[in-house]
Amino acid sequence: MNLENQKNPTLVVTGAAGFIGSNLIQGLNARGLTNIIAVDDLTQGDKFLNLADLKLADYVDADTFYTRFAQGGYGQVEAVFHEGACSDTMEQNGKYMMANNYTLSCGLFDACQAQGTRLLYASSAATYGGSATFREVPEFEAPLNVYGYSKLLFDQKLRREIGDDFSAARAQVVGFRYFNVYGPREQHKGRMASVAFHQFHQFRAEGKVKLFGEYGGYAPGAQLRDFIFIDDVVAVNLWFYDHPGQSGVFNLGTGRAQPFNDVALAVVNSFRASKQEPALTLADAVSAGLIEYINFPDALRGKYQCYTQADLAKLRSTGCNHAFVDVAGGVAQYFARSNT
Repeated sequence: MNLENQKNPTLVVTGAAGFIGSNLIQGLNARGLTNIIAVDDLTQGDKFLNLADLKLADYVDADTFYTRFAQGGYGQVEAVFHEGACSDTMEQNGKYMMANNYTLSCGLFDACQAQGTRLLYASSAATYGGSATFREVPEFEAPLNVYGYSKLLFDQKLRREIGDDFSAARAQVVGFRYFNVYGPREQHKGRMASVAFHQFHQFRAEGKVKLFGEYGGYAPGAQLRDFIFIDDVVAVNLWFYDHPGQSGVFNLGTGRAQPFNDVALAVVNSFRASKQEPALTLADAVSAGLIEYINFPDALRGKYQCYTQADLAKLRSTGCNHAFVDVAGGVAQYFARSNT
């Protein structure tokens, strides 16, 4: 490899126009890396907005890319950041989900190994499903939907072929089990956009944020999730890119579960800060009618995770000591960047 290629290697980002993919490209661009092949399906044309301000070498439709890549049609590719998938957890078409999330990923893995290309891919915390423990071992993996199963099956395939820690891989392979990611560039996701996104728009439209009431032994708005800001997701992806000797499946959350109340209050106080109004406590925001609780929907009973929290022991064992922002800090940054 010549010196110029070492400085700006060929990289691929699948799902490039999506939420995490476009933020990854932004992070790579910030390092001066621009020799990036963006892969996506722009049938939903407004997703182009996530690419418009980024520096790319090329855009390739997903229908074309995977076959050509397997044939070596893009020359020596240093790494593939594989974010392309159907991420709609409500999708019931199992055939479609498995084709997009499992079969396509299997072919990409085989091609990467054959070419010595590193693969950093999106797994999901949905692999844990109904589990109360979120650790990267089989006994805690119990997906509740076909989306979670499609992600788990790919993780399982890699464990069989390159070992539980992926140590038998020819080139680095890293899977990231994303928890509840939020941040800029998710506007195209519709119902699958983050809680923070929906609450921003609800507060702007109605002057209040609505949360589920008491359920599952939790007080109103007190159900807990591991909410992670997109900048932290990008930072950890890039840490593993900088450490090609590290492989395996890793949780990517903050390791700190926070209640939905925290997200709602951060949204309310971000709007108030923009008007030079003082921050409120949760009790004050509820009393003022800025946060409102609604009855838990019957349709979700028995199908709803009241608690998620990433176990970060395995991630930390690699030497990745990235400090994750909490909900108040992440939502404030999200709000500021959404209003510039």
